Formats: sequence, C-alpha cells, structure tokens
Amino acid sequence: MKISEIYRMDIYSDSGEYLGEVQDVILDLEKGEVSRLLMMPMKGMRGDVKKMLMQKSVLYKSVKNVGDVVLVSAPSRVQETSKEEVSDLSR
Repeated sequence: MKISEIYRMDIYSDSGEYLGEVQDVILDLEKGEVSRLLMMPMKGMRGDVKKMLMQKSVLYKSVKNVGDVVLVSAPSRVQETSKEEVSDLSR
C-alpha cells in the first residue's frame, strides 16, 4: 500500500473509539519506515510541537490493520510515550 492511500482515512482504536483522520505522516528516513500518523497537518502545528505530536498522532507500530479504516492498538487519544519515542520526536 502506498502512503498516499491512507491520507484522509479514519483512525479507530481497537476498542472502537474514533481518534481522528490521517492528515499527515512522519517518516523515519534513516530506518526507511513510517514513524507516526498525524491527525492534523504538520503545517498547522504551533507552540509545543512535542505535546501536539503526542496528542494528535499515533505510532505506526501500533497500527493493527489498514482497510476501509486504520485500526490501531490505542486505549485513548493520548498514548503513553516511551523515552525512546520522545527522543525521536525531538529530532
């Protein structure tokens, strides 16, 4: 699947909670993989970007399935973020 095909797809948690719509993606060019799906355009992020990324994005590794919607393992909008993931955000 091409990255462009997931834009504008709805994101749902595996518990059925609507989280948002894919507006943008963050790519890890060193690893050659998708890092996060953003629920708001990267251009629109102002102020505390780290906080916005934690609240308005999901880790791609939490994606369980992509079909008509993106299904993620996420208990709620705000996901617990490990120290490693926070350091990735600050790059």
